[in-house]
Amino acid sequence: MTRTFKALSALLTYPSAELQAAIPDIRAVLNEEAVLPPPRIAALQPLLQRLAEGDIIELQEAYVLLFDRSRTLSLNLFEHVHGESRDRGGAMVDLLETYRAGGFDLLGTELPDHLPVLLEFLSTRLLAEAREILADAGPILAALAERLTRRETPYAAIVVALAELGRAGIDTGIAAALLSQKDDDPEDLAALDAVWEEAQVTFAPDPNAGCPVSRDILARMDAPPRPANA
Repeated sequence: MTRTFKALSALLTYPSAELQAAIPDIRAVLNEEAVLPPPRIAALQPLLQRLAEGDIIELQEAYVLLFDRSRTLSLNLFEHVHGESRDRGGAMVDLLETYRAGGFDLLGTELPDHLPVLLEFLSTRLLAEAREILADAGPILAALAERLTRRETPYAAIVVALAELGRAGIDTGIAAALLSQKDDDPEDLAALDAVWEEAQVTFAPDPNAGCPVSRDILARMDAPPRPANA
């Protein structure tokens, strides 16, 4: 098990009193495992301090404004390449089945492609395999990291670190296409409503659905489960 991914998953979840109390343990895991290079661990310190010492209500409001009210910053990875299309539904079902085949059951209400959920799964895999999966999702992570960096949010440090682990850059065609889309304005409620009034996801299996990124992730994760140790 690679606890670093579990720690990063926790940092990307909705802030809570439990998360605040866990910050010292999260900091210890990051330092002890040293999966991330020292500069990336240092870059996470502002976020760790903010989560540990900030007012919980303000932290929650900032989180919602950043991730829940800005589609281009969504933590649901397939949304960036599939939107609300049927393709995303098919890829989602396949991903959920892959989790279950690997002995990983979703206990919460988040969708299978939610980045914190994927990180939870990666924490049960060997580090080399986890890095390969991150590489498959690289273009999405690279684009998301760039957008978060533009927002000057401390959360950017997490996704930048993940993109680097997957050796991903914004110089790929998919990342460039994602970044060519205009950033959402979370303060423009009328525009936000218009964006979210698209067709709902249809959760129907479709073996031919998906773009190269989602297919690569699924193909990698369809491999026989490996021992869950680091």
